[in-house]
Amino acid sequence: MNIAVYVGRKDFVTQERTAAMLKEFSEGGCSIYDVKVREDILPGTDMLLSIGGDGTFLSASALVADSAIPVVGVNLGRLGFLSENRPEDVAQAVLAGDYTIENRTLLQLASSDSFSLPEEYYHALNEMTVHRSGPSMLEVEVSVDGIRLPTYWADGLVISTSSGSTAYSLSVGGPIVLPESRVLIISPISPHNLNVRPLVVPDTSEIRLKMESRDGDFVFSSDNRSVNMAAGTSMSISMAQFSLRRVRLNRSNFINALTQKLFWGEDVRNVK
Repeated sequence: MNIAVYVGRKDFVTQERTAAMLKEFSEGGCSIYDVKVREDILPGTDMLLSIGGDGTFLSASALVADSAIPVVGVNLGRLGFLSENRPEDVAQAVLAGDYTIENRTLLQLASSDSFSLPEEYYHALNEMTVHRSGPSMLEVEVSVDGIRLPTYWADGLVISTSSGSTAYSLSVGGPIVLPESRVLIISPISPHNLNVRPLVVPDTSEIRLKMESRDGDFVFSSDNRSVNMAAGTSMSISMAQFSLRRVRLNRSNFINALTQKLFWGEDVRNVK
């Protein structure tokens, strides 16, 4: 098995837990090499190891999203929903085939004559957002499959996949969604309306946005990448025609992750 390794921080490689995991892979007959950019990915690569936290996983996924190479997250960060696995658990499970490949929905930003962005901005695993760049609120016109929604007056808007429901979308009041759910989530950021709530739509939807602001520009982000864009810009966001292949060790469980990492449902009455 040929395994590419993407590391969030240089010191992660020298940590004893990481070194032991990589040694276990090597002793199991795997060929291991380091990658930093897309061009480093070699033909015949079977898997990409992402070593760090969820931010590292997002960066790693951008390298292989359209290549069908599966990504396994090794958690040396903090929370870790995408990178949920301990280094001690990964090599043995992968070498034994004790894992499942999940197909995670990716967002796709449509190309437009009105703007041009680097290639890595056009796809996202967790979310795409628009956000005010200055003190003035953002005016966001939204339509879903051609049906116009009421204008959002807010700090911004988050368009999230089910994978991203526990990320930025959650922090602005969006719902928690099981990763296998085929939906997209539209969540306003600090809306200037009391009657605006997150909206869940099918992942087959086309979501069109147009942003206006007195500041003259706004911030667009695609996962952990961001750029300023001119007010008046329109864009279309939809599900990509390919998925990210994520490795889930068979011992992992999303509900357990919620209870252990976010203390979901924490209640003295649940203690046995």
